[in-house]
Amino acid sequence: MSRHAGAGFTLVEILLVLAIIMILATIGIMNIDKIFGDTQEKVAGFQVNETFKTPLLKYRLDVGNYPSSSEGLDVLMKRPGTGGKSWKGPYVDQVPLDPWKNAYRYRFPGEKNQGGYDLWSVGPDGMDGTPDDIGNWQKQETP
Repeated sequence: MSRHAGAGFTLVEILLVLAIIMILATIGIMNIDKIFGDTQEKVAGFQVNETFKTPLLKYRLDVGNYPSSSEGLDVLMKRPGTGGKSWKGPYVDQVPLDPWKNAYRYRFPGEKNQGGYDLWSVGPDGMDGTPDDIGNWQKQETP
């Protein structure tokens, strides 16, 4: 009798292990949006509440007010066509997109932030004015 007769895995055992791995991978892939979806919302919340705060404040200190709604966030990168004598930018290298590859929305004077500006992401659905919008008027959760 050979010493190696009982050693090793049978083809059935190997196929069973591969089937289990494939089932687990399928479940993971189907739920990936649930795993990372919350992270994207936190990134958007951080950007509207923190990332843009300093460049917008510096612009306000130099120019005397926040950019108008028509100027938008692009004025943080490029000198405005008119009235840009006190502009000392660029204040940012580029204006990032939100985690869903949509442009951030900006409004001054703000409707939700009286005396300030409104800055928001349209959220995962890509539609403005829906409950998943993430704006600088919402309280940030602290871990």
